[in-house]
Amino acid sequence: MSAIRYELGSDQILTLTIDMPGQSANTMNQVFREGLNETVGKVQADLEDIRGIIITSAKKTFFAGGDLKELHKVTHEDAQAFESMVNSLKARMRALETCGKPVVAAINGTALGGGFEIALACHHRIVLNDNDIQLGLPEVTLGLLPGGGGTQRLPRLIGLEAAFPFLMEGRKVRPSAALKAGIVDELAGSAEDMMARARAFIEENPKCQQPWDKKGFKLPGGAPHHPAMAPKLAIAPAMLKQKTRGCYPAPERILSAAVEGAQVDFDNGSLIETRYFTELVTGQIAKNMTGTFWFQLNDINAGGSRPEGIKKEHFKKVGVLGAGMMGAGIAYSTATRGIEVVLKDISLDSAEKGKSYSESLLSKKVSKGHMTEEQKTEILGRIRATDSAADLEGCDLVIEAVFEDSDLKARVTAEAEPKLVSNGIFASNTSTIPITQLAKASSRPENFIGLHFFSPVDKMQLVEIIVGEKTSDETLARSFDYVQQIGKIPVVVNDSRGFFTSRVFGTFVNEGICMLGEGIHPSSIENAGLLAGMPVGPLAITDEVSMTLMQHVRTQSKKDTEAAGGTWNAHPAETIIDQMVQEHGRKGKAAGAGFYEYPARGRKYLWPELETLYVDSNKAQQVELQDLKDRILFIQAIETLRCLEEGVLRTVEDANIGSIFGIGYAPWTGGAIQFINQYGVRAFTDRANELARTYGERFAPPALLLEHAKLEKPFL
Repeated sequence: MSAIRYELGSDQILTLTIDMPGQSANTMNQVFREGLNETVGKVQADLEDIRGIIITSAKKTFFAGGDLKELHKVTHEDAQAFESMVNSLKARMRALETCGKPVVAAINGTALGGGFEIALACHHRIVLNDNDIQLGLPEVTLGLLPGGGGTQRLPRLIGLEAAFPFLMEGRKVRPSAALKAGIVDELAGSAEDMMARARAFIEENPKCQQPWDKKGFKLPGGAPHHPAMAPKLAIAPAMLKQKTRGCYPAPERILSAAVEGAQVDFDNGSLIETRYFTELVTGQIAKNMTGTFWFQLNDINAGGSRPEGIKKEHFKKVGVLGAGMMGAGIAYSTATRGIEVVLKDISLDSAEKGKSYSESLLSKKVSKGHMTEEQKTEILGRIRATDSAADLEGCDLVIEAVFEDSDLKARVTAEAEPKLVSNGIFASNTSTIPITQLAKASSRPENFIGLHFFSPVDKMQLVEIIVGEKTSDETLARSFDYVQQIGKIPVVVNDSRGFFTSRVFGTFVNEGICMLGEGIHPSSIENAGLLAGMPVGPLAITDEVSMTLMQHVRTQSKKDTEAAGGTWNAHPAETIIDQMVQEHGRKGKAAGAGFYEYPARGRKYLWPELETLYVDSNKAQQVELQDLKDRILFIQAIETLRCLEEGVLRTVEDANIGSIFGIGYAPWTGGAIQFINQYGVRAFTDRANELARTYGERFAPPALLLEHAKLEKPFL
């Protein structure tokens, strides 16, 4: 059975329906390539009897893009064969594009990546006016570039400058925005209307050529040498490097392919694109990113960490205790997914203030045209602000998001738990206190779990689900369902102080503060964090969290550790934090002063006194940038391994996804464990030992790493 149905009607209009056998979505794999090759041969044989061609899909989506399983396996040794295969595929698409007959894309569903490149190879694009449909070229988010002609056709269609956000940022748009951007030509109200419009275009345009195949074609907005474009392109590489920090080759290769390709004819531009595409496909960074952001993320979203055999839960009413920034964000994220929310605080004013956070976010959506006023009102109507525990009656789930204090959390647990429905779940949003410890305040510890959200909740995609000693599999499965119901990514970990994400995050900020205490210049520390691929430097993120909160968490952790008969091991960073708060009154961003100054107007800047207080000019000048970058990445990867070794982490997938989406670990690495794999377990171990000898035992390789290094066995 061919991947493409060939139906030549009595009206001499050929409909090519892409319908990959045995797949829920169409992908650009070997079966498709064979089907396309066969189809183009038939078209060429029947060309005299064909007046026009419509390309559409039998699937819910139009076309899902390239086959990432295939791409992930391509090695440097395969480069020449891969390049030939890509050029052959593109030649078939080009044959349809240049056959002289009108070719129309009837886009009945989402068309991303290779799917949208097929549409771009058509002379006319009609898409269903459905807001669930997305169009674009998101390959850059996986470390790749659009290798099916996207870097050549899109700039020729709408101009280089207009194409760059689609190509280099992976921008995806809905049909109405696609029409406005000029990347589709018509919107259709139904499938029937879409096909009728396609036939009408063929009737009106018996002969068709792409604009770039016509004599005298000029690039919209100007070619690279045009006076309007040349100055912009001269600074584009520097601006791009400022964004990527040199960690991501894909945006740079996309810029090169688009600009170089625009200076030659289309076919030579296509060859340039294939060379850059092959370079990226065979490179390590694309493998890191596709492995984690595609395969591992899909595994998690498919329920890889959810206990089997438990009926899926659909939540209807959720209580949130504490209407501060975190609680307000949880309420918003829950209500927008159609769930009734009771937002409780100690006073009605505080609860209403928490609800107003949702109102401000929704108002922004209305102002941008992403939501109607009626939809906003409906969502706000689902949030009930209250100061009464009685309003929690009938909740399926209650999430406490109060201050990080064991005694306070115990009091709100005792107050709210009796209001839950039979077998209801009580969850704590704690970021550090062990769930088993907090569950002692519960009368049903088997129904007690941790749901650790990240701030700001409306933007952060991850929720860390923490399983206590007595948490049942049923509670875990149902909590997993809630996280997915509100559109978040669930990672599952076992109980421990700080769990996984807070433990690893702590090593990041502490290492940066420790560097400052060693005399390294704060600018070097912050730049090292950015150049390593972290979204922000360790000193800046410390200010965001606040040093007083870090002190409080430390005090609570020390108290609990010693109460359990353990010994508290102080970190060198603690002295610096105490000095900043107690001696200099610098508590963090919320207090208006931390490692940075926060002027009322203008950008923040590092507190100048840091140089006088801490910087050792000799150390600052002699330190190697690579050492700083390695310390930042290695300390987090080593702590992640310790979590895996101790059984806090259950899977490598949860480790990689959790480290990127929860902590902001450099995405180019594919996550904290994949960083070790791609570095090489033995080489990583050797480098960790070097760092341990120079900077302290905290870098010493865990036993699990030594075992894998001995066997040269990656973590899978």
